[in-house]
Amino acid sequence: MKKILDLITEETEQAFTECGYDKKYAKVTLSNRPDLCEYQCNGALAAAKEYKKAPFLIADEIAAKLSDHAMFAAAESVKPGFINFKIDPGYLAGYLQKMSEDQERFGCEKTNSPKKIMIDYGGPNVAKPLHIGHLRSAIIGESIKRIGRFMGHTMIGDVHLGDWGLQMGLIITELSQRKPDLVYFDEKYQGEYPKEAPFTISELEEIYPTASAKSKEDDAYKEAAMQATYELQNGRAGYQALLSHILEVSVSDLKRNYENLNVSFDLWKGESDAQPFIPDMVQKMKDDGYAYISEGALVVDVKEETDAKEVPPCMILKSDGASLYNTTDLATIVWRMKEYHPDEIIYVVDKRQELYFTQVFRCARKTRLVGEDTRLTFQGFGTMNGRDGKPFKTREGGVMRLESLVSEINEEMYQKILDNHSVTDEAEAKETAKQVALSAIKYGDLSNQASKDYIFDIERFTSFEGNTGPYILYTIVRIKSILAKYRALDGGCSGDRILPAESESEKALMLEISRFSAAMEAAFAETAPHKVCAYIYGLANALNRFYHETKILTEERKDVRASYICLLALTKGVLERCIEVLGFSAPERM
Repeated sequence: MKKILDLITEETEQAFTECGYDKKYAKVTLSNRPDLCEYQCNGALAAAKEYKKAPFLIADEIAAKLSDHAMFAAAESVKPGFINFKIDPGYLAGYLQKMSEDQERFGCEKTNSPKKIMIDYGGPNVAKPLHIGHLRSAIIGESIKRIGRFMGHTMIGDVHLGDWGLQMGLIITELSQRKPDLVYFDEKYQGEYPKEAPFTISELEEIYPTASAKSKEDDAYKEAAMQATYELQNGRAGYQALLSHILEVSVSDLKRNYENLNVSFDLWKGESDAQPFIPDMVQKMKDDGYAYISEGALVVDVKEETDAKEVPPCMILKSDGASLYNTTDLATIVWRMKEYHPDEIIYVVDKRQELYFTQVFRCARKTRLVGEDTRLTFQGFGTMNGRDGKPFKTREGGVMRLESLVSEINEEMYQKILDNHSVTDEAEAKETAKQVALSAIKYGDLSNQASKDYIFDIERFTSFEGNTGPYILYTIVRIKSILAKYRALDGGCSGDRILPAESESEKALMLEISRFSAAMEAAFAETAPHKVCAYIYGLANALNRFYHETKILTEERKDVRASYICLLALTKGVLERCIEVLGFSAPERM
């Protein structure tokens, strides 16, 4: 189905053409004065200069041409040259009827030019627990992935683990001091290494911070960790086996935590997977004349004449020959291009890393690691702050574990659900609390423009009123309740149709529903999940206004009552599809 805005625009373009004006002036938009009209065209104002004619005269001609069209209840010219449209209720009902007949996509067409897009939206370090700093990347990236898939693109999510570098050497060094008799530290050992890891996730999460603290106070310890890192990266078998254990234990725990956020990755690759590609990549940069030695380090110039600020060279190797994050990220691009040939790679990362990614992207392009048609996109996000406007912390002032935050909000929602007495079964109440809590977390984040900092206000986010996830879910549950009561009374609405709106609130709801496709397209085109949030908040408000002003189940006219139910069922379907791409779902009761 074409978007309703496109259908209106097509008719307006034809009217401009038939009246002797260029159709480029026929752009139609949502009205900025919804009290006056539903859609508007301001093209007559722009056309006046070219045609040397008063804009209101042009607008009069266009309005007259469209006034009898079945699409419009009114097409009016308003001085100094606006053209205002109101959609015919019958036409709008017919449009929604077609939407309701497509229960999978509700009339939203898939793209005509599907692309393969990779998203880098994880970035956790192994052997460390997820903390709230990992929240935004996971939530935003997961939603972008889901929106892209809905629009017909092949979306590949990669967690991109931090599993290389000094942190691995620190863990190995600390473990060697605690358990020196393990076979991993015997260079002469020739047998198979144990299949079971010599530590649990809890032990591993304690080992790393302990080792990190020691390295800052003990130079010999740090030297030993650097040596262990070097030996690991150069293939020492025992250390490679330990790395496999670290990855296995860490990834298992990470998957559990990400699953609690309803976040998943198609690829669980890490920095270590990029290492085999580094030698050839570096050699090619040298051979092609892009990389050169500067103060002992190997670098590539990435500055451009148009730069307003200085962009330093991209460092490829340190003076001692060691690789850096830059090296690994560039080698990861090499691997991704070789294995997947993506049309675009999106990096969902902290916006404070913009300069770094500018260097990496320019280096990748300059050295031809990617083709001219491959897009490298920096999707920077702002900081999640507490009520004091500072980065969100625990009550004790430390960095909060993500697991703790989720648990705290789950408990908050569980208490609210018990207080409402709507769900009495304990198991159902706990499961419902998890669903509602996840909506509070995700919607609270995604309803903000990604690049902006925002205040993480648990009290506000868990409210059942206002622009919150629980409010959206409450609206869906309200519809489910009405539909269940209707089925019990009338046996369903199979074969019933959506009739033209009889009230202002009913038409307002219909108009909101009709804009579903436009909202989804805009959200993908601008990698902006907040546009989906804005759409469903408006839709939920329209539904609740219609509900409060309309006697739905007690409407005496059977065909009108059935039409109301069809309209509610369509609203529920659209809302559920939207929250699905945002990464959460609705319970049956709240």
